Amino acid sequence: MLRFYSAADVARALVYRRLADALADAFARGAEVPLRHAHALSAQDALLLMPAWSSTALGVKLVSVFPANAARNAATVNAIYVLFDRETGAPRAVIDGEELTLRRTAAASALAARHLARADASSLLLVGSGRLAPYMARAHCALRPAITRVRVWGRTDQHTQTTAQLLRDDGLPVEVAPDLQAAVRDAHIITCATTSTRPLVHGAWLAPGTHLDLVGGFRPAMREVDDAAVARARIVVDTYAGALAEAGDLVEPLARGVISRQSIVAELAEIVRGEKTGRTSAQDITLFKSVGTALEDLAAAELVIRDR
Repeated sequence: MLRFYSAADVARALVYRRLADALADAFARGAEVPLRHAHALSAQDALLLMPAWSSTALGVKLVSVFPANAARNAATVNAIYVLFDRETGAPRAVIDGEELTLRRTAAASALAARHLARADASSLLLVGSGRLAPYMARAHCALRPAITRVRVWGRTDQHTQTTAQLLRDDGLPVEVAPDLQAAVRDAHIITCATTSTRPLVHGAWLAPGTHLDLVGGFRPAMREVDDAAVARARIVVDTYAGALAEAGDLVEPLARGVISRQSIVAELAEIVRGEKTGRTSAQDITLFKSVGTALEDLAAAELVIRDR
């Protein structure tokens, strides 16, 4: 029987620790993930299709991007996920795609930090105050109870204050960071969830042992950190295929010879399988760059319908 799962259903099912474990299993097992299909509907509007399948599941995320919706006070990006029966191809579920995407993105970063951040990391800096930002903080804190300090920095004070209050309402120890440079110097984990096209975090500010988590940039022209940050870091990506094609924080430095292909030491599947090592010492600066993969959507969708 075909069933619809609302955003509230998705939120109840995708508890961060459980979701991170499911993602780890999915990365370890692997899946067939074709390149994302992007179709221009007009000069601005687009339709994206993100299919994936494994031995147990088959699904596709459908995403519409309509930038003019902002003037209509409507969402710019809308998404649904359709999950099919792997044996028969019959549709099993239609799932709210926005909540699924937000939660799987945050959980993937928290999973990476489990392997890449220092064991004693207790200070989290959230750079950005958009829709994804609070999810990032919640996921990192859920997987790392040792975090005792969370700071938020954003380019718009009102949005930053709102994000900070949302997280305080969740019981997290959150304060607003008025100075980004000072906050970066003092953070153990820095998660960036912005749409910036110019670097916000500079490598000269990073203390030894810092872990950088970059999820905002998903186009070659987008940058959240500068060349110095990338050059100083041991770099792990969610997938080689996605990051090397779409991540401006890596594509630009690679093109100019600031880093080489060998500077990217692993993708997440290799880390969770134990085939490669991200952090090698307490002094390493580590960097996880994510542009998203349909494998994560598929694993999250399977978890939504499990035991239902």
